Amino acid sequence: MNPLLQVQGLVKRYGNLLVTDQVDLDIFMGEIHAVIGPNGAGKTTLINQIAGELPADQGQIRFDGVNVTRWSVARRARSGMGRSYQINSIIPEFTVLENILLAVQAAAGHNWYFWRPVIHIPKLVDQAEITLELLQLQGVRDRVSGALSYGQQRQVELAMALAMQPRLLLLDEPMAGLGPSESEHMTGILQDLRQHYGILLIEHDMQAVFALAQRVSVLVHGAVAFTGTPQQVRESDLVRAAYLGDEEILHD
Repeated sequence: MNPLLQVQGLVKRYGNLLVTDQVDLDIFMGEIHAVIGPNGAGKTTLINQIAGELPADQGQIRFDGVNVTRWSVARRARSGMGRSYQINSIIPEFTVLENILLAVQAAAGHNWYFWRPVIHIPKLVDQAEITLELLQLQGVRDRVSGALSYGQQRQVELAMALAMQPRLLLLDEPMAGLGPSESEHMTGILQDLRQHYGILLIEHDMQAVFALAQRVSVLVHGAVAFTGTPQQVRESDLVRAAYLGDEEILHD
């Protein structure tokens, strides 16, 4: 079985500052591969490089066997890469359905319907409704997104990524800002989604990481210092050293 995503020797420099350092990483369909590391380790830079928002200074990114290293963000998205951000990127004045319809419309390539409200295009609305059901958002379908709880807004953003019909999900701290019950709910959603996608998960919530990931890579000073199962990560002296000896985080 070939990897859905394969990153080889990825480098990003800012002058003399090496932010990602010869990163090797792969993700298989049906797998959640988590990337963890101290603040400033280069996690968000890495996900931005994979998504195409930052050019690679060196190395290669292959998606489903195709070299996409020089592809634009839009071309990567059309090929099946979906992305969520550390900070919500929804339009707060739009309803939940309207936000999701924006993503559905972009995925369908129906931008020529500018003269016709998307809400009146049954095929696109049906696709949005499927995504609403997948993320358990039917109950807030017509609510203004800015009035939702923060946890629900995170679900809407994930729904927008799924509405693009990706095969690979790049998730940048989906638990950020969530309370314990909201994090537990989001963890359950991601567990249900895993079988249909390959997922790269950047996350500080170690309980969520250990509950979700099949493999974990530890990024330290821009380089992958360790890759293994959650249990191997728990037991690694190198990982504990990277977290400044904070064993409670890793063994909670």
